[in-house]
Amino acid sequence: MSRIGRRPIDVPSGIKIEVEGQNIKVQGSGKTLEYMLSEGFVAEVKDNKVEITRPSDSRENRALHGTSRSLVQNMVTGLKEGFQKKLKIQGVGYKAQMKGKTLVLDIGFSHSINHTPPEDVTIETPAATEIVVKGVDKQKVGECAAEIRGYYPPEPYKGKGIRYEDEYVRQKQGKSVA
Repeated sequence: MSRIGRRPIDVPSGIKIEVEGQNIKVQGSGKTLEYMLSEGFVAEVKDNKVEITRPSDSRENRALHGTSRSLVQNMVTGLKEGFQKKLKIQGVGYKAQMKGKTLVLDIGFSHSINHTPPEDVTIETPAATEIVVKGVDKQKVGECAAEIRGYYPPEPYKGKGIRYEDEYVRQKQGKSVA
């Protein structure tokens, strides 16, 4: 059995899980997340723990076992604590600010870039060069952060651009003048 897939998922207080056939609903803090298990997989809720079992030991089912368990665990974690990604902007005069629910980026282009996040994702700008993307769905948070980073990925010569907080960008030397 998969080492990750066979571990039960602890359900903390305040989180409610319903299993209806292949559909798993996780409710908490006024929000609901859903996941559809692959054909043949079975989820059982016992004593505030969720166990997912696979139908056979085929290669595909072994691969999906751990993935299914991790996705359900991420839904529980997201509703309990939430997820966040931090981005930093580097470059002289580069900044970000919120106007309503829209993120406005001034990052060296002739025009400002407006980014509207998905409905379950919130964006904050604690400083002019910092962006914090928060939400309960790990995939949506990561995707939104990647879209923002994609407007101006960090370049290796001067280091300008938008990067994740813990991202390391190796600096290149550039041309040498003889």
